[in-house]
Amino acid sequence: MFDFEKFSVYQKSEQLYIKVLKILSNFQIDKNIKDQLKRAALSIVLNIAEGAGKYSKKDKKNFYVIAKGSVNECVAIIRILKIEGKISEELFQKAYADLLEIAKMLSALINIMIK
Repeated sequence: MFDFEKFSVYQKSEQLYIKVLKILSNFQIDKNIKDQLKRAALSIVLNIAEGAGKYSKKDKKNFYVIAKGSVNECVAIIRILKIEGKISEELFQKAYADLLEIAKMLSALINIMIK
């Protein structure tokens, strides 16, 4: 098992990606938005994994910061989808709560890398 697979933030990010795939199954969502959301959610997972494999705190921090930026991007997209009526309030709330938790976890990791 790789170290990153043990990180709760990585596991939570994988679970979020599964929710995103469920959101993307809606045929009413524009293809470009689907692509953007999928790439942003995937970026969270991949940057956490890549950051965990770096040796210096500076390198790790960089990847965690990128992952956090992708979290913000996902939040903006799901908010737009909710405004457009493309996802249910329930699905929005679940994804939003996960994104908020992942953002807090990433902030904690970033703060550790600063010290």
